[in-house]
Amino acid sequence: MGFTLLSYFILGVTGIGMLSLRRLGHPRPQWLKPLHYIIGGILVTLVLLLLGVGIVGTLGHYGSLGHSIHLVAGVTVVGLVLFSAVIALQISPQRPWARPVHVGTNILLLVGCLWVLLTGWDVVQKYLPT
Repeated sequence: MGFTLLSYFILGVTGIGMLSLRRLGHPRPQWLKPLHYIIGGILVTLVLLLLGVGIVGTLGHYGSLGHSIHLVAGVTVVGLVLFSAVIALQISPQRPWARPVHVGTNILLLVGCLWVLLTGWDVVQKYLPT
């Protein structure tokens, strides 16, 4: 989860950097957009891995899913990440709606990440030895 949050933070910094440069009318460094895309791909991979580990771990421990709200929080975050990635690929001058949808989705994703962290703390406590 730490690497996921780190990649989300780096995406926020690079995204705000691109927004600032665009608003100031400055050219964007050639490496910035590819870096943003690469880190975005890493984020997608990490959340899918975390979903897989969570499902396998829960099934292995309990034999079924749905023992906490953490599953709902996690699936919501996975959905938001995937939606954000798909919308990011739509951003172009021909689709001016895509950028604000992408940014708005990422703001919702911050709330989702906080939700996953809070619900995940409860899940972690169940696995720790007493």
